[in-house]
Amino acid sequence: MRFSRFGGPEVLEIVEVPVPEPGEGEVVVEVFATGLNPVESAIRRGDHPHRWPVEFPAPQGHDLAGVVIDVGPGDGRFSRGDEVMGYVERGAHATHVSVPESQLMLKPPGLSWEVAGSLHTAGTMAWAAVEGLGLDSTDTIVVTAAAGGVGCLAAQFARLRGATVIGTSAEMRFDFLRQFGVIPAAYGPHLAERVRALTPGPVTAFLDFLGGESHEAIALGVARSRILTVLDWNAVEGQQAVKLSSGDVVALGRVATLVAERRVRLPIADVFPLDEVAEAYRALDRREAPGKIVLGLRVVEYAGQRVREPAIKEQDVTLGVATPHEHMNVEEAVPPAIGDGSVRRRHREEREEREEREERERAETEESEAPVTE
Repeated sequence: MRFSRFGGPEVLEIVEVPVPEPGEGEVVVEVFATGLNPVESAIRRGDHPHRWPVEFPAPQGHDLAGVVIDVGPGDGRFSRGDEVMGYVERGAHATHVSVPESQLMLKPPGLSWEVAGSLHTAGTMAWAAVEGLGLDSTDTIVVTAAAGGVGCLAAQFARLRGATVIGTSAEMRFDFLRQFGVIPAAYGPHLAERVRALTPGPVTAFLDFLGGESHEAIALGVARSRILTVLDWNAVEGQQAVKLSSGDVVALGRVATLVAERRVRLPIADVFPLDEVAEAYRALDRREAPGKIVLGLRVVEYAGQRVREPAIKEQDVTLGVATPHEHMNVEEAVPPAIGDGSVRRRHREEREEREEREERERAETEESEAPVTE
């Protein structure tokens, strides 16, 4: 997956390139799933070229999960056939990618490929944000874009620490947030007023995963040191910025364990094939998806797998088509509903007489056709 100019999802192109060869300390991973992140849309649009320099043609994608198919020279941490998850700086939206071993970990068996392939960016960013705030049961925190991948995880991490969480989203996602014990609040102007109506006490922390909401935190009286924002470098002086880190596999391991143990959930909103990557990014950019949007590079079957329904269901194809099967007489298994069963018994006797007569006739026919030996 490459793009040769800045722009929207329409600039993305699928190109064929040779399968990479691993260098020392690297492995080649066949990618099964790779998650989409808002920062990748920002890079592709050229929003901050001085912060994210791009050399065309540029690859796309950060998170991934798959199977090791080749290893570099020397003794490494992984072997062919290992199921792994992690990240690359750019280029995860590909069928195969060469990855430094330091950027990978073994995939826990309890994680689906879709979750494992979209967990690094959202998981480590949410983990770092909540850890940086030092939340406890005395805190009330606002998390913006709480129905998205990062916000959903951060809200749950905050809940694990005992904090009260108010999460912003579109009203259609309010029930989704309530599943995680989050108090929902609608997007839009005058957020501070709506938040005050939802909690009797003060708001002590603010996580802005939407960007541009810092003024609402100030209006709520949140200390600048406890306002964290994402991708907002023009934010209020003194607050912290949560940026895409270079990647911490240790933090990823902690998050993966929590998700595998079902203490935290990362919902998957939809899975798109690689040739629908532009549509996948359009769905991401609408910011309406509950959880993560993922590219599925390979069909994988596992217990409980969720896939999008085909345009034509299997039963629709076979409507009106006779299905051959052996005749099964169920009369014997069904007790009479009324009376003593005399009618059913008479039918059975007639059938038995008919079967005996047919058997005699068949035997007589075979005898008459038998060869004569002289």
